[in-house]
Order: sequence, then structure tokens, then C-alpha cells
Amino acid sequence: MHAFVNRTDELGQLNAVLTGRDGGQVVVSVHVVAGTAGAGKTSLVLHWAHQVKDRFPDGQLFANLRGYDPREPVTAAQALRGFLRALGVASGDVPQDVDDAAALYRSLLADRRMLIVLDNAATVGQVRPLLPGSGDNLVLVTSRNRLAALAIRDGARRITLGTLPEPEAVALLRAVTQDYRPQDDLVKLTELARLCAHLPLALRIAAERAASHPHLRLDDLLADLRDESGLWDALSTGLDEEAEAVRTVFAWSYRALPQHSGRLFRLLGLHPTPEFGLHAAAALADLTLSRARQLLDDLVGAHLLEQTGPDRYQFHDLLRAYASDQAHDEEPAAEREAALRRALDWYLHTADAAQSWLQPSEDHVPLPQAITLLPSLAFADYDGAADWAERERATFPHLVRAAAAAGLHQHAWQLTATLWNALSASASFADWLDFGHVGLASVEHVNDSDGQLLLLSQLGMSHRSVNQLDQAVEYLNRALALARTAQKRIDEAHALNLMGLIHLRARRLEAAAAHFAQAIDIFRDVDGARWAAFALSNVAGAHLEAGHLEEADAAIQAALAAHRALEIQQSIGNALWLAAELHRERDETEAAREAIDEALGIALSLRNRGLEGFWLLTLGGIQRAAGQHGDALASYQRSAMLHRRLGDRSREALAWRGTGRTYSAMDRCGEAAAFHRQAVAVHRDLGDEWELAVELDHLAAAVRPQDPEAARAHWAEALTHLTSYTDSRAAAMRSRLEGRLAEGDD
Repeated sequence: MHAFVNRTDELGQLNAVLTGRDGGQVVVSVHVVAGTAGAGKTSLVLHWAHQVKDRFPDGQLFANLRGYDPREPVTAAQALRGFLRALGVASGDVPQDVDDAAALYRSLLADRRMLIVLDNAATVGQVRPLLPGSGDNLVLVTSRNRLAALAIRDGARRITLGTLPEPEAVALLRAVTQDYRPQDDLVKLTELARLCAHLPLALRIAAERAASHPHLRLDDLLADLRDESGLWDALSTGLDEEAEAVRTVFAWSYRALPQHSGRLFRLLGLHPTPEFGLHAAAALADLTLSRARQLLDDLVGAHLLEQTGPDRYQFHDLLRAYASDQAHDEEPAAEREAALRRALDWYLHTADAAQSWLQPSEDHVPLPQAITLLPSLAFADYDGAADWAERERATFPHLVRAAAAAGLHQHAWQLTATLWNALSASASFADWLDFGHVGLASVEHVNDSDGQLLLLSQLGMSHRSVNQLDQAVEYLNRALALARTAQKRIDEAHALNLMGLIHLRARRLEAAAAHFAQAIDIFRDVDGARWAAFALSNVAGAHLEAGHLEEADAAIQAALAAHRALEIQQSIGNALWLAAELHRERDETEAAREAIDEALGIALSLRNRGLEGFWLLTLGGIQRAAGQHGDALASYQRSAMLHRRLGDRSREALAWRGTGRTYSAMDRCGEAAAFHRQAVAVHRDLGDEWELAVELDHLAAAVRPQDPEAARAHWAEALTHLTSYTDSRAAAMRSRLEGRLAEGDD
């Protein structure tokens, strides 16, 4: 049962800040006395922020800085990364340096009116890089510290969210208990409120315990609480009155738990994140699911845990810290490690099961037999696996870091490698990169060469996916050298194939084709027909890029037949996309549309947003050629949005190119030029000479009707970017641009 707490005074102070603003940045530091706020959504500040959202037309940013988390608070760098992505910055464009990221953040907010909520900060150092500095923004910072330096240096206005007035504290107790024990005396309820220091969190827990024991006299409950209070008075030093009251109530409720519920409570404090599911809890405590659910119900009933959904639970951060303390005080180190091992093991084997649906063509990491009696989840279909991966997406980085920090390096690297193939559809490879390097350090620690090869390849592919090609080459070169030293030919072929993809993306077509050919030869030598089919698709892509249509056609048909025989849906879709592009080149619109529709159907069935976004570029081109301009614009808009979410700036710019070309076909040249200019800026920033030259060509065509001289300048610059390309398509483009410039000279 939840009782509403009316905090009229504090709401009035917040509203006064809002109505008294005269423009410019305003920072409000809300000092939250420990135990004042309830869990999550009951926070007064968040409630107020929701009420006033219409006053900030450019939106809100929220970050829980977890300043009092028993393990890892959120750093300013991590918070900035999330904010910048929320503001539309692609993952690959977020600066790694905190000062650079903060500067970009401030520039993006300079002309906006936004509400920024920084919840649960521990130090000024967490907060200061997140202050916009200018613009008409309001920043709300909540902390259990007073953060005096914010007021002194940054001019923050301070509001204290204190304890409840005594009548409201008693009313809260009465609201929770009245249906169970209406006979309780007002004087005794008042004493209970005082023992809880009028703190809402402590009051709710105490009230719930009283309500759950309706036949126990309130005098007896008060005596128990006084005993705990005396114990804390004797054991605690340096704690303020509120903190002592909170810990007293926690201890009072904790010690009243049955033995098995108490054990589960403290072991849950070892889970790497505040939120977890039933199965993870059962694995931690080595329980059956039915028994774990019973004990979790006990903890929810005692207000020591919050249930957030079916079989999903969450700790308030104070209670999580308390549970962690109890685990370290009462559980031997060996049992703590065993509990963490069981939980990590369950996640590892469940991720492995999810991979069977999400990436069925990828080899599995050889795993030892599970050490927990609780079986991993068994997924009935692709959607079940994808739903689990999405639900646990935020948990994955913490699992790897917790394993590495505990010295469980085998679990750390195997989780990292397996999770690469169990990412949710909405995750980007930038998310995996946040912990991929931790996994590599762990596999190097245990000196597992197979694991090193796998993670080096995964790091190379991930960096390539976010357009960090130099880093990708570095990791793949290391993988290639290690594979050759260890004489592991199939790993050598994988590295060659991946290096070929990087050459293909950089339009080094001869180098790409050479790498693919070497990879195919090795795959065939070692009986790797499946992998040879993948490399054959890549060969087809290289021929298509070079304009060798007959060779591309033969490779596409061979690859498509091989993938259909292997029944690998994602690879079938990729071959169909290549076929659609080939049909476009030949002006075979109907055949192109048939192929891309089948490919997009596969992407949607796999819930793979990366494939969907990329293949929509081809659909948009087909629709534009057919005169279906509205449909084409819709395809390009969705493609741009998906690639922005995934952090792929290059492909987002390709969607802008398609949009610009569509507007040109509609004789809306001004709008076309605007999109081409955006794309030019991205390709220039990425150092992509080929795409920059192509984009400048389209920009020149868009501006030519209004400004022929500007068009000539764009064509002239485009020519300078083509000098390093020798393939037939590049030669044809160079000849055409030279002709354009010669026309102007006549």
C-alpha cells in the first residue's frame, strides 16, 4: 500500500524558483536528508519535474548519478555520454575526453530551454561538468550532501528536502496501518514516528511491519525498535540523527526477517545492479524459483524491496547499501564469491542460449558446465531471446565489471564474448565497447589465446561499426598476427575477411578483394563452407562497388544459393540487398523492389534495426526512381533515425543524401541543398574522401540552378578527393566531373 506524502513547502520553494527566473542558467541544489525520498518514482523532485515539463519546450534530461551506490557511482563522463546521445550526437562522435564532451554539451544547450535533473549526486565533481553554463536552462541537483561549493562557485540556490512534520508523519503511519490495526493509540503512533525521525522511507518500512503483525501490540513493536536504536547508539559514530534512524529501522526490519529471507536479502546486495529478475535472485542464493519467489515476496512485503514488474525487483539505493554491508559482515568471503559466481554463471549460460536465436550463425564460446543447479532460461523463439536481451541490456556492463573486479576473469571474458552475440535490437556496438576492453584485459590475464583471438575480432568489428576504422585495424592486425603465430588458420581467415570489410568501407577495392580471396581460400581448405559463403557475399559487394556488374551478379547468385542452403536468415537478407542494388544499377526496378522487400522482411523478423536502417537506403532509392517521392522520404527519414540511434554517422549521412536527391527530383532544390550540406559536413569530418566527393557532386547539382559558380566550386573540390581512386566507377565519375567543368569554360 502506498500513502501520499504532501510536501507543500518544498513544492512551493521549487515553484518560486521557476516563477522568479529572469533568463539564463539557474542551478538548484536540493539537499535530501537521508531516507527522505522514497524509491524511484515517488521522488518529490521527479514528481515536480513531470508537472512543469511544459515550461521547457526543448525537453528534459535526467541522470541518476548513483552517488551513494555501494559500488560504482556514475561518472561525469558516463552521464555526458548519455546526455549527448539523447541530444542527437551519434555514439561514435561523443568525445572521449571529459572536457571536450562537456564543451560539446554546453554548445548544444546554449540556445535551448531545458530542464536537467541530476539525481542522487555525491560530489560537486560529478555535477560541475554537467552544468550547461549558458542558455535558459534550469538544473536540479539532488544530493544527500549539501554540496556547498555549488552555491559558492556556481550560484546554486539551495533547498532542503527535510523530514516530515510530525502530524504528516503520523498521518502516513495511520494511512498504511488503519485497515489492519485501527485500534492503535495516537500517542504511540507519534512515538513510532519520532523513532523513525519522521523520515518517509523509515516510516513506510515501520508501518508495513506494524500492518503485517496486526495482533502484536504496538508497545512490543516500539520496544523492539528502541532496542535496535540503543544498539546503533552504541555501535555508530559520526552518523547524523537521520542516518542513524534509517539504519535503525533497516536493522529492525532485517532482524525480524525469517532466517532464509534475511540470507536472500543480504546476498541480493551482491548483485551487480539494483534491479534484477527472479532467476538471478534464485541463482545468487542457490534456491529453486518457487522458494526464491516466496522469499522475495517476504522482502517486498517488508518494504525492503520493490517489485517493478512480473518477477522483476529493485532495491532502493540505501537498502542496497545496507544489504551489501550485511553480506560483508555476515557471509564468509568464500560464500560471497560463490554467490556471485552462481549469478554470473546463470547470466552467462542464459546469454549463450539467447545467442542461439539472435546470432545462430556465430560459433558459441565453449563454456564449462554450469555451477548453479538453476537451469538457464530456455527461449521458445527469437522474440523471447530478444526480449530478454533488451530487458537486461543495462545489466550487461555491470556483470562484466563485477566479474573482473572480483578476479573472476574467466567469467568476465566469456560474458563479454557471449554478450557480443546477445545484444538487443536497440543496442549499438558502442554499448558493447563500454565493457569490451574489460573483457580483453581479463582474457589476457588468464592467457587464453582462443579467447584473445575472439575478443580482438569482436573489438575490430565493433569499432568498424561505429566508424572508428583506425582502432578497428589495430585490433584486427593484432588478431591476424596472433592467429598466424598460433597457426590457427580459420582465425587467420576471419581476420582477413574482417580486414577486407574495412578496406571495402574505405573504398580500397583492390585491397578488399585480395583479403576476401585469401579468406575464401583458407575457409575452403579448412572445410569452412559457411564462412566461405559469408566472404563470397563480401566479394560480391566489392565487385558491385567497382562497377563490375557481371562479376557481381555471379558472386551474388552463388552467395544467395549458399546462404539459402544454410538457412541463415541474416545472410540471406544481405545477399538479397546486394541483388537489389545490382537490379537498381541495371534499371530493373520491379526485380529490385522484390529483392529488397524480402530483405527488409527478414530484418523486421529479426528485429535488427541496423540491417533495417541500412536496407531502407536501398528501398528509398527504388522508390525515388519510381517517382514515389513521399514514400522515399519516409524510408530515408526512418533510416536516418535508426542510424543516429546506433551511432553510425556515415550511414545517417547516406540517408540525408537520399533525402536531398529526392527533394531535387521534386524540384525543391533549396531543401535538397540543405541535406547535402549536412552530409558533406559529416563525410568531411569522418575523412571519407569517396563519400565526400559523391556528396559534393550532388550538392553541386542541387545549387546549380540558383548559383552556377558555387556548383563549379563544389565539382572542382570533388575532383580533388577522387585522385586516390583508380576503379572504373571512380574513373567514370572523374571524367563526368571534368566534363561539367569544361562545359562552364566554353
